[in-house]
Amino acid sequence: MTSYRDLEIYKLSKRLAIEVHKMALTLPKFELFEEDGQIRRSSKSITSMIVEGYRRRRYKADFIKYLIYSHAECDETIVHLDFLFETESLKNENLYKTLKSDYEAFSKKINNYIKWVENNLNEFPATTSL
Repeated sequence: MTSYRDLEIYKLSKRLAIEVHKMALTLPKFELFEEDGQIRRSSKSITSMIVEGYRRRRYKADFIKYLIYSHAECDETIVHLDFLFETESLKNENLYKTLKSDYEAFSKKINNYIKWVENNLNEFPATTSL
């Protein structure tokens, strides 16, 4: 693996964030500074945390920390989806169910990846002085 772009969780989180962004554009105007902004930020933060963690992977604990942040942002996104649907700002039930199901599946994937990193990724050796 040579880039975070090779990670399945990166690809999936980015695709989902784009879907959430497009969905948010269809919400009522009064949601613009409420749930709309929150769900867009949390969905995009999932991907951002994966990228930031990957770049810090030299330090296993840092990588895991950012993956956990990403997992937390995923849960936050699910909560915002619930709020939007239950307050009837998101009226498309099929879209709601699809996005929620996709994020729940993603949550399991990132949890499994965190476990994999904990068990399989070794710390990089310290660099030597030149």
